Formats: sequence, structure tokens, C-alpha cells
Amino acid sequence: MVSEIKAVIFDLGGTLIYSDQAWPDLMQTAMQELLNYLQDQGLSIKTDRFLKEFDARLQAYYVQRDAEFVEYTTAHVLRTLLADMDQPALTEVQMTTALRQLYAVSQAHWQPEEDALPTLDRLQATGCRMGIISNASDDADVQTLVDKAGLRSYMDFVLSSAACGIRKPNPLIFQTGLDEWGLAPAQVAMVGDTLGADILGARNAGLYSIWITRRADKAANRDHADTVQPDAVIATLAELPGLLSNS
Repeated sequence: MVSEIKAVIFDLGGTLIYSDQAWPDLMQTAMQELLNYLQDQGLSIKTDRFLKEFDARLQAYYVQRDAEFVEYTTAHVLRTLLADMDQPALTEVQMTTALRQLYAVSQAHWQPEEDALPTLDRLQATGCRMGIISNASDDADVQTLVDKAGLRSYMDFVLSSAACGIRKPNPLIFQTGLDEWGLAPAQVAMVGDTLGADILGARNAGLYSIWITRRADKAANRDHADTVQPDAVIATLAELPGLLSNS
């Protein structure tokens, strides 16, 4: 029963925030910024080879992680590529800075949904607990986006798959949120835009699943349209407080 819901877990990208430009369109610029930093650090990397190989490995990684539900991280992809290119290993500081250069390009294009903060205000006023679980290959990127959008103060936790090593829909990633609150699965709702990750994951974990469709028109969702059914559907975040209070 929705009346039993005491906490809500949100997806991040496509749910609370949106990008005004698709990642594939930003990829070349982002990878060039990464390469510029690596070359400034003294790595003798051939531009064309690096850009082509890094792109190919990322694409292969995206396919692999969606099949295995394991997050190896962008850092792992970059580290193994540099090793295979006989380049010296980056220090932790260098790796952190390199990834910051990479993700700064896309971070400039992420914005909070216009109804995100008003909706979170309304939920917070009712005493509803809130958290974020995001499938992402870099935890620092997720944390930066949360702060940039002004979401941090509403959330009891911000968990990325990069930080815990597993991806939605693996139910274990949802258990972290349940453990944080000490709540039973039936007392928690999951709100997300992706059927195969957010909704299937929520159902696997016993959470109440709410599919937000504003930005859900994508191939991955069409593939699951007949097999993954949410408990409820909303078009915008503004509908969420009413759903939780009136059901």
C-alpha cells in the first residue's frame, strides 16, 4: 500500500536532473580534455590512437555492465588502457584530476528539473525520508551533479554504482538504502525513468516502483515495455506528493 511509504529513493539522471545535450554528442570534446591533461602530465600518447581506443573500450564497457550489473568504473577502463599502451600508472591525484577533466564537459549540461526542488520541499515537509541511487561509472561525477543541482540537503544518502560496484537492478544496491533507514522494502518507493534498472530493480527488492515517463522515451525502455510493469506511473515529479498522499 502506498499509504505505508515512509521514504523515497530517486534515480538521478533523467529523473531529478536532465542534460540538454546527449553524452555521445559530448564524448569527443570530453575525451580530448582528458587527453590534453594526460599529455600535460608527460604521457607520450598518440592522439588518434588514444581517442579511438578509449571510445571503443568505453562502449564495450557500457554493454558489459548492463549485462553483468557490475560497475568497474571509468577509472578502471582508463587505467587498463594506459597499461596496455605501456604508459606509466597515474597517481591517485592524477587519476582524480583526469576524470574531473573528462566529466566537467558533461557536467556543464546537466540541470535540475524545474519541479525537482519544489517536489523535494513538499516531501520533506511531510517527514518523508529521501535518498538517491544512481547507475554511474564515476562516483565523484554523481556527487558533483548532486551538489550542482542543489539536491544534497534533501538526501540521507547519495549512492552510485561506481561506489558500491553493483548496478541497478541488482537488489543488493537497494538494500543499502533500506539499511540506512531501517525500513522494510514495502515502506520505500523507488522513482526512476528506466524500466530495466529502476523499476525492475525496485520490484526485485520489494520496493514500490514508480516510473516517471517525462524522459523515458528511449530504446532501453521500449525493450522492456511488455515485461516490466511499474506499480505506478507519473509524467512529472510534481505528481509524486499527490500520489503518495492520496493512495
